[in-house]
Amino acid sequence: MKRQKGFTLVELLIVIALLGALAIGLIGALDPFEQLKKGTDTGTRDLVNQVQTAVLRYYATTNRMPWTDQSTAFSASLLNAAEMSTAISAMAVAGEMKSNFNEIYRGQLDKVWVTYIPSSGASSVQVRVCYQPGSKSFQVDPNTKFSNDGTELSTGCKSMSGGTNQCAWCVQ
Repeated sequence: MKRQKGFTLVELLIVIALLGALAIGLIGALDPFEQLKKGTDTGTRDLVNQVQTAVLRYYATTNRMPWTDQSTAFSASLLNAAEMSTAISAMAVAGEMKSNFNEIYRGQLDKVWVTYIPSSGASSVQVRVCYQPGSKSFQVDPNTKFSNDGTELSTGCKSMSGGTNQCAWCVQ
């Protein structure tokens, strides 16, 4: 009797079933919604860095902050608030931000907080820019340990042992 070479139908079905199970496991491991949140968080983190560096460059160039009242501190002001809108316009005019900044980041302006503490005595000017990450991996990042105004928290954040609160990631 002549033996035929190749796979039987049953063997092929078993291989296809195993590949399907592996594909389902891979999709479950990647969690597409989590990947979308990571992408959004990466863009917001970039925005936080841009705002912080633009404020510092503006201050270095003009020796003043881009908001109108230099002597009054403000805490956790959203980028779409009135004083920040004025500041963004001033930085755009000075060339420290893109002129269409508000259009580019329209969907993220209400997710970023800016805190300003003017210099007093021996302390220097402080500008803190923060956001709250939405993805699990960014929430447990060791640098996600601040309140929205940039105050460092010592307990309670998801990035800390036993913490359950969602905290902010900040640039100071």
